[in-house]
Amino acid sequence: MARIGKRMKAALALVDRTKALPLPEAVELVKQTAKAKFDETIELALALGVDPRHADQMVRGTVTLPHGTGKTVRVAVFARGERAEEARAAGADIVGAEDLAEKIQAGEIEFERCIATPDMMPLVGRLGRILGPRGLMPNPKLGTVTANVREAVQAAKGGQIQFRVEKAGIVHAGVGKASFPEEKLVENVKALVDAVNRAKPSGAKGTYLKRAHLSSTMGPGIRLEIASLVS
Repeated sequence: MARIGKRMKAALALVDRTKALPLPEAVELVKQTAKAKFDETIELALALGVDPRHADQMVRGTVTLPHGTGKTVRVAVFARGERAEEARAAGADIVGAEDLAEKIQAGEIEFERCIATPDMMPLVGRLGRILGPRGLMPNPKLGTVTANVREAVQAAKGGQIQFRVEKAGIVHAGVGKASFPEEKLVENVKALVDAVNRAKPSGAKGTYLKRAHLSSTMGPGIRLEIASLVS
């Protein structure tokens, strides 16, 4: 059995796992439990009433958090010519074509977001087995296959996050850092919940947003009152 350290014991003592808290109270508490020696990420987990094995119950999308994520995102762009120059000017960390594909095939994946212009997709498509499982495959529905690479790069650098429901029906994403003021975390959480609600699939039946928990990277989960997320 894993040993629970003093820091985690102290954090667990603050949390009543049987009680759901309004969002502002939960944010205040999650900041109290984030006592690691680094600036912990605050994470939101939403349990949805969907079965992602069915295509009409898949939930995915993007949202730009009003106060960003507090994380530096490295962006790679597949583009040539003028579009490549636009990507570099917008702040892309890696820009290329065949040379970038070769690096990825060699296992050099030094980025967290991948964007491609439409004409590059035949090349990028060959990398699906590598990029797909990592959630890095460019997708027009997520705005990562686009001719407007400047806007896509700026969005990725400016706090846009992607979300996708996992096999168990969970959407999980970071919504900021423990150092963020409480009001900014509250607004970021509501922005993500609103985006997930707007992404409700046609095949979803019954209760859509079933449970929600907030936690820090190294802290315990705090149960949230669902009503406080959508008001």
